[in-house]
Amino acid sequence: MGAMRVLVACEKSGIIRQAFEKHGHDAWSCDLQNSDILGKHYKGDVRDILYCNSWDLIIAHPVCTRLCNSSVLRLYHNSKKEFGLNPDKILEMIEAANFFKLFLNHHCERIAIENPIMHCYAKRIIGVEQTQIIQPFQFGHPESKATCLWLKGLPLLRHTEVLRLKPGERWQNQSPSGNNKLGGKAAELRAKTYQGIANAMAEQWGN
Repeated sequence: MGAMRVLVACEKSGIIRQAFEKHGHDAWSCDLQNSDILGKHYKGDVRDILYCNSWDLIIAHPVCTRLCNSSVLRLYHNSKKEFGLNPDKILEMIEAANFFKLFLNHHCERIAIENPIMHCYAKRIIGVEQTQIIQPFQFGHPESKATCLWLKGLPLLRHTEVLRLKPGERWQNQSPSGNNKLGGKAAELRAKTYQGIANAMAEQWGN
């Protein structure tokens, strides 16, 4: 496969974009903020460029705040579900799900969409189960973070370096309770793609 035009949507870090650039592809990242890594980056709404270019591959990371299973209780008026679902939060969730579907329904022949495990409400709107669930520890990183991939026209991402825990051990990013040490306040850090996963995407989907 020759050089491709690659769009990495909703990526501030520039990690995946840079991985594809190293393989000779014309890769662009897009986010509402500046990229952490200098390079071809469109600062603005991805919808400005999503349809006006002939992308050969789209890798998207739509915002998961209202879609992920770990935040489902935020859709309610309180954490005990005593007053039912909050209409304002539900509307935000529907908007987020429809934004996700912009990528899912795009005409590009090769698409990968990344998100955490979703709650049932988001799944009903999106209507398609993930193709694959991967973990950083399958790509050489001693951390745990279940990541779902919705794939179109792409093979499953092959594990490149599987790490295993010894009895009684935890992954480096896990607290004694098993939760992520970074917590919700470090959402930007948690959202960054692990370099091993980015490299695998570029090597396997870009060659």
